[in-house]
Amino acid sequence: QVQLAESGGGLVQPGRSLRLSCAASGRVFNYYSLGWYRQVPGKQRELVATMTNDGIRNYADSVKGRFTISRDNAKIAVYLEMNSLKPEDTAVYYCNARITPISREYWGQGIQVTVSS
Repeated sequence: QVQLAESGGGLVQPGRSLRLSCAASGRVFNYYSLGWYRQVPGKQRELVATMTNDGIRNYADSVKGRFTISRDNAKIAVYLEMNSLKPEDTAVYYCNARITPISREYWGQGIQVTVSS
């Protein structure tokens, strides 16, 4: 099965940066899509950024120009570089993986990111 493990979250001041990492393990060695979603209490989980295995990136409008997604296919990992963080970026961030464009999605357990002074 697929397991996704996030790391790198925490508390950071507004305007600062943070880098999230997600490592995939299991019997799958190539993912069509790896990405990040986030969720705050009382709201639906929302897309932050995804990246396909041929390099196509997709960002939420709210993070364009501030966040950068990258992936390392050899390590089967995906990263999210978050710059100029705002309090509204506070959320639980979830790693997401899809093996094919139409297969089921896999989720990590989530990691808290808090942006506050």
